[in-house]
Amino acid sequence: MATMHFRAINYKADIKLKDFAKKRIKKLSLFHKKILNVFVFTKVENNSDGVNKWAEIKIGIPGDNIIVKKISKTFEESINTAIESAKRILKRRKKKDRT
Repeated sequence: MATMHFRAINYKADIKLKDFAKKRIKKLSLFHKKILNVFVFTKVENNSDGVNKWAEIKIGIPGDNIIVKKISKTFEESINTAIESAKRILKRRKKKDRT
């Protein structure tokens, strides 16, 4: 399992959110065996429409970094959609590495 770094910007993240992110990140190793590290950045945007919970996931793999950013109404939803996008990218990279 790669090292996960979690950073909350402009707010204090609770342990449940960190555990949620860690659990979701662990599953990424099923899609790419050579993940070196994962950085999760979460931030609250200042806007009035309620869609202001931002998550950025940076995945380090040999020779490249994959960066996915998502914004939604909850941090969990932002992290989930970012992880889903990252899975698709990792699958494509793994397939490309094989050929």
